[in-house]
Amino acid sequence: MAAYQPQRAAVLQSPPIDVTIPYETAWVADKVVLITGGASGFGAGFVRHWAKHGATVIIGDINVNKGDALCRDINNQVTGTNKAHFVHCDVTNWQSQVNLFKEAVKLSPHGGLDCVVANAGIAGSDVMQEGKKLDAAEPPPPDFKIIDVNLTGVLYTTHLAYFWLPRNPGSSSSSIDAKPSSPRDRHLLLLGSVASLCPIAIQPQYGAAKHAVLGLFRSLRATSGLQGIRINLLCPYFIDTPIVTTPARFALAGGATGQVQHVVDAATRFVSDSRILGRALVVGPKMHLRQTSTGEWELTTPGATGSIEAAVFEPYADDWEDQDLWNRNFVRLLNGVQSARGWVGWAQDIVRAVLYGFGFGR
Repeated sequence: MAAYQPQRAAVLQSPPIDVTIPYETAWVADKVVLITGGASGFGAGFVRHWAKHGATVIIGDINVNKGDALCRDINNQVTGTNKAHFVHCDVTNWQSQVNLFKEAVKLSPHGGLDCVVANAGIAGSDVMQEGKKLDAAEPPPPDFKIIDVNLTGVLYTTHLAYFWLPRNPGSSSSSIDAKPSSPRDRHLLLLGSVASLCPIAIQPQYGAAKHAVLGLFRSLRATSGLQGIRINLLCPYFIDTPIVTTPARFALAGGATGQVQHVVDAATRFVSDSRILGRALVVGPKMHLRQTSTGEWELTTPGATGSIEAAVFEPYADDWEDQDLWNRNFVRLLNGVQSARGWVGWAQDIVRAVLYGFGFGR
């Protein structure tokens, strides 16, 4: 922790998460959460769990039947004043998302949003590597629906979240010194995937979109403190939900999939604890393992010395201290070049920029 202190003001990230330490689910109570794509899968698991613990949840989803049925079921079970609300939303349509956020603010008991979860996502047959009818005189454009939902939809959600979250009444700028029990918050939770970190050979669109979500997260967490917003990222492995198609299940046969309950647990840690800023968690199958002296993990048998049972890991646990060593070295080299060129080099570049602005050198 000592090494972290001098960087606090600049980094605006909290220290690594010790996922073995319990958190208080009660901290979810009285929060207002907007979630896209919450009608099924682990999104529905989020909604049920958070509503159970006192949150008001607004679901934006394209599936009216599932979304409405989920909210009716939840509202028949909750005993507090909190409710689950469904609003039809096509995340690929900008105006549809605008309407979702405006309606969510109206439905909020206190007129604001404490948390936005960009959860909507799809997978499926990918046309990227197909070449059907491309030799035609006017070949039809490819279907990039996976990109539209998993990236463009997330960008729309993020853009709107950065407008509405700072306007949450009673909230203050997020900070690693915040009190975790404070009900008002400004939190954006992005849903990445293990595909944010690893290649998915037969799903190039999905992999590209989820890599982009990781890039979005890492860029925004460097500046989100300026808006007083905390941003975190969840990267589930293949989880046993309908998004894992039959062919994918054949491909995964013999291995193991993650469980919805562990994804819900990891997300709830983020949503409930307002001290967590700029962190990412990967959720996979539950395993017995231990860490070696080199920092690598190895599988063990239950009860082995030094072993733990875990399904949640932090992929960038040390990035607050040793983030992107190559990038830092490269930037140091660039700074060295700038220093060597000095003011003369700066003046030369300014003159070139002015001339370029007038059309010279283009």
